[in-house]
Amino acid sequence: MRRTEAAEAAATEAELVGAVAHDGSADPFPVRGVDHVRFYVGNARQAAHYYSTAFGMTCVAYRGPEQGYPDHAEYVLVAGSARFVLAGAVHAGAEAAVHHARHGDGIVDIALEVPDVDAGYSYARKQGAPGLVEPHSETDGYGTVRLAAIATYGETRHTLVDRSQYTGGFLPGFVAHPPIVDRGPAIAAGLQPRRFFQAIDHIVGNVELGTMDSWVEFYRRVMGFTNMAEFVGDDIATDYSALMSKVVANGTRRVKFPLNEPAAGRRRSQIDEYLQFYGGPGAQHVALATADILGTVDAMRAAGVEFLDTPDPYYDSAELRARIGAVRVPIEELKRRRILVDRDSDGYLLQIFTRPAQDRPTVFFELIERHGSRGFGKGNFKALFEAIEREQALRGNL
Repeated sequence: MRRTEAAEAAATEAELVGAVAHDGSADPFPVRGVDHVRFYVGNARQAAHYYSTAFGMTCVAYRGPEQGYPDHAEYVLVAGSARFVLAGAVHAGAEAAVHHARHGDGIVDIALEVPDVDAGYSYARKQGAPGLVEPHSETDGYGTVRLAAIATYGETRHTLVDRSQYTGGFLPGFVAHPPIVDRGPAIAAGLQPRRFFQAIDHIVGNVELGTMDSWVEFYRRVMGFTNMAEFVGDDIATDYSALMSKVVANGTRRVKFPLNEPAAGRRRSQIDEYLQFYGGPGAQHVALATADILGTVDAMRAAGVEFLDTPDPYYDSAELRARIGAVRVPIEELKRRRILVDRDSDGYLLQIFTRPAQDRPTVFFELIERHGSRGFGKGNFKALFEAIEREQALRGNL
């Protein structure tokens, strides 16, 4: 049962991502939201086609050698407020080529929209954040963007962006690019939703054993983020493996960063596998907020996206059905699509996870549809981790 377009429109972005009211006037490092997520990939042209076709995103801008940037080809894709930048090396010495050789396809930049780049960068540096790019302006005929960058875990960075004085499609140097695929006929025929997702809900980082708390403290000290939730012990373990996780978030909860580290277990956890194959700490997955997870899963599966499987007993459990109560669709519809469901004191959520989006078992995606819940599917952790372990076993990495 898909939601109507009117129902989707009625779901505001704040509701989709579980945002809350917050007076940021006293925040030492105010953050408005995630501006964009930058990926280094092996082939940007092909990646842009994949995310256009399989994720329903729309290409809006491009920059490359034709625009006087000889090192990388960069495609900007959007879906609602979610913005991906897919960058690939044009020659072997380019930064993306070196990064890709070590990590494979991965997230190099979680860019943050801020009201004052200079003040934010200065505060971050005083709090001990490593500076990567000093505050500077980039200008073209559409106005000026103010930018800077600081380092976080691994080789990941946070570019700080103030585009309040800019009306262009993305950043100076980029030119408009037409959509790579025409989804108009499929949308008109009711075969695909207008957007597969509308916003970024959260981005999960994996760090080494014993470093999670130091990164939680980093975000508290540098950005004023608070510890929104933590999961340890039996909450986040199976019979074979375990991990620990804490969630930091800004005041509005529009920016949420769960941080995971491995824990002792009988076998290697998913975090251990990620750290091995990614070559160190990095962003593990991006959760994408959707107003219609059923329609999105149907469309993405039809386009070839593979999701983790959940066994029938999960859905047939009397305990699950009693705990969940009534949700907007019958459990049988969720079972047919292998969508997980969880409820907390604020409401419920529906979620599903893709298999890794590239050859290495590293980066993957989550789809999440919130109905009041501001959690992360705690009741689903065991089922999720067991599904991941089945995939690890197939790869010989458990």
